[in-house]
Amino acid sequence: MFETGAIWGITGTTVTSFMFIWAMYSQYVPRHLRVTVEKYGYKMVGWVSFYVHIKFTEYTEEGLKRSENYDAIRSYLSTNSAARAQRLKANESKNSKSLVLSMDDHEEVEDEFNGVKVKWYSNVKVTQTQSNYGRTSSDERRFFTLTFHRRHRGMIIETYLNHVIDEGKAIGLRNRERKLYTNNSSSEWYPWRSGKWSNVPFHHPATFETLAMDPEKKERIKKDLIKFSKGKDYYKKVGKPWKRGYLLFGPPGTGKSTMISAIANFLDYDVYDLELTTVKDNSELKKLLLDTKGKSIIVIEDIDCSLDLTGQRKSKKEEDEEDDAEKKKEAEKKEKKEAEKLSKVTLSGLLNSIDGLWSACSDEKIIIFTTNFVDKLDPALIRRGRMDNHIEMSYCKFEAFKVLAKNYLDIESHELYGEIERLLEETDVSPADVAETLMPKSDEDDADVCIKRLVKTVEEEKEKAKKLAEEEEKSKAEKEEKRKKKKEEEAEKKKIEEEEKKKKTEEEDKKENEKKVKGSEENGDVSVNGIK
Repeated sequence: MFETGAIWGITGTTVTSFMFIWAMYSQYVPRHLRVTVEKYGYKMVGWVSFYVHIKFTEYTEEGLKRSENYDAIRSYLSTNSAARAQRLKANESKNSKSLVLSMDDHEEVEDEFNGVKVKWYSNVKVTQTQSNYGRTSSDERRFFTLTFHRRHRGMIIETYLNHVIDEGKAIGLRNRERKLYTNNSSSEWYPWRSGKWSNVPFHHPATFETLAMDPEKKERIKKDLIKFSKGKDYYKKVGKPWKRGYLLFGPPGTGKSTMISAIANFLDYDVYDLELTTVKDNSELKKLLLDTKGKSIIVIEDIDCSLDLTGQRKSKKEEDEEDDAEKKKEAEKKEKKEAEKLSKVTLSGLLNSIDGLWSACSDEKIIIFTTNFVDKLDPALIRRGRMDNHIEMSYCKFEAFKVLAKNYLDIESHELYGEIERLLEETDVSPADVAETLMPKSDEDDADVCIKRLVKTVEEEKEKAKKLAEEEEKSKAEKEEKRKKKKEEEAEKKKIEEEEKKKKTEEEDKKENEKKVKGSEENGDVSVNGIK
């Protein structure tokens, strides 16, 4: 019988030899040969093993889209791992009083279903890649492996897996904390960072009840949203992807961003705020959209200012055609150059991503565009079928004011309501300006003070708008007068030039005739009254 020291010596020698042989095998045996050896090795194990293994990867084979089944399995196992696994990962959740525990990498947990025991393994594979610049980066690929006896194959595949996926999705929805996402630059798409999207918890308090808008219009929007959220079978029946587009347009401060938050809270959806200027090209845009989940809203704000898709915003005031044309061209060229440095996303690429073949890769999504100038957008971008519902966010009218007064001052009537209704019909004031004016600025400000302040503010806005209109009319008249005067000057200048040209032509003709006469006299060939 060997002594303890001898046993440890033999063990150490064996392990060292195995590690040396494995290192030599990995380094010097060609990869295609290693693949062949491993292939037949797995086959040999399969002949003598009674167990079946099923692998569930975190991403699809192409790495374009995160697997929903993987997320469902992880949620399902999180209910078992806290009690059974030896090593756990603790994740914080703002909506939970305790930590959310899940299986750590290279950990296993046992599950039982209808008297059949199975094992789940959590694995991670790290691969090293080297770029053209000599920089080495690592890529982590996680996956779950399900192991069970082969005599239970039919029950596991037909019943157990469906149970795990359905239960996991239900658990995920119950424990889900809604998020607000923003896209990262492709240079930051690393596994140890946040990937393609960064996120924060979404806790915006806006609701349709607090949204400053005509009640009837709000009710129509809510019904449309409810119909969409319950329309899975209907969309499948008519052969359309389960998505819907909303175009929110109107002047600044009219509540477009607040409307998005109200929709998200109403449907309990996540929000993906897509910043196009950080997207390198059309391919990257597709990958970003594929990495979004269902039950979400994809938002592109100020689409009229995004790259060169629709052109940049311009002043509404008329400009001198002659004086400003060159400056305008140079400014647009400069802006276009700067945009091209950052992104090469095209209008065609955006349209294909939101409404082409790629749009059918995931369900239950709402796409929202916002703009201050709807007339600047390409018609192909906002046609029905892409942007199905066009919602105008207008200036604050009396019905919207009453909602704001209820929200900020908790009142439903006041003696100045009639005056305010008249002023709001005559003056364009944004809901944001009305809300700021109604908000008490100190403890002494009661509802009466705030309402009177609003009346004064709107009257001042009315006078300001009137003065501005007069100045614009005066400026327009002056420009028209300048244009007319310039036209007259040009006509006079043209007339003088024509007269000078005519005079010059006559003088040249006269000189030519004199030259001819002089030449004839020198040759002795003079003609008087037509007789030689």
